[in-house]
Amino acid sequence: MKIETISLQGTTEWNEDALVYHERLHLYGVLDGATSMHPYRGPNKETGGYLASRLIQSYLESLEEKDIPEDSLKPLVLQANALLRRTMLEAGIDVINKASLWTSGLALVRVQDSYIDFAQVGDCMITALYKDGSVRTLSRDQVAHIDFISKSILEEGIRQGITKREQLVELARPVILGNKAKMNTPDGYSVLSGEPELADFIEYGRINRIQLKALLLVTDGLFPQAAPEAKANKTYDAMGDLTLQIADQSLAGYADKLILLEREDKDCLRYPRFKVSDDKTGIWIQFE
Repeated sequence: MKIETISLQGTTEWNEDALVYHERLHLYGVLDGATSMHPYRGPNKETGGYLASRLIQSYLESLEEKDIPEDSLKPLVLQANALLRRTMLEAGIDVINKASLWTSGLALVRVQDSYIDFAQVGDCMITALYKDGSVRTLSRDQVAHIDFISKSILEEGIRQGITKREQLVELARPVILGNKAKMNTPDGYSVLSGEPELADFIEYGRINRIQLKALLLVTDGLFPQAAPEAKANKTYDAMGDLTLQIADQSLAGYADKLILLEREDKDCLRYPRFKVSDDKTGIWIQFE
């Protein structure tokens, strides 16, 4: 088994992503923390998103063989979520107010000889590449429908002639705040937030390793930057495209090209988005 990893800070103050690499248990994952709308800073000025992803990373990497359930990774995710809630309470966070919560997405796998267990929350994604070149997306971007609305506002602002990213983001801020109220609800999206309701929205399962060539786990900062017209094409398979590019170029090679593309669009006009460059974390597992 050959494993390549990256975790690159974007253009914000902290890298709110984190990487889970527990070689002894063959437990691997990516985490994407998100800062609360009500700003909180830790003892070293850390954001809530940073604290959430690092707390969950530390918990998962501390596990022993006896801690791992035989049939599902779901209990581990719930235990991490409960730990996050306890930590927020200790920090004085109002855990009833969704806008105050520290949150994180997650994609997690455990590699066994004959099968792969997986769990996913939010918009962290998992794909499987097979020996015949086909790509199977194991997870669903549960934030996509939320992002579609907020990014549509950015696109409309661009059409109206706004050329500064900061002004475009301000246009979408009320929608972003409203989205927080939908965390872990049927109309919203799943996220590790300390809320017990997460138990109903974790996606998890098991696939076998027959003809399996590789696994890819990524945070959304590594998603391809497709122009709106490409995204409007219903046949466009972003995750399949991403997986094949990484298989061809390596994880680091793909990330370098994506970062260059983002730098050439620093006002976020060609590829409407909220940050010039988001944090980028990925794990590329090749089975030899």
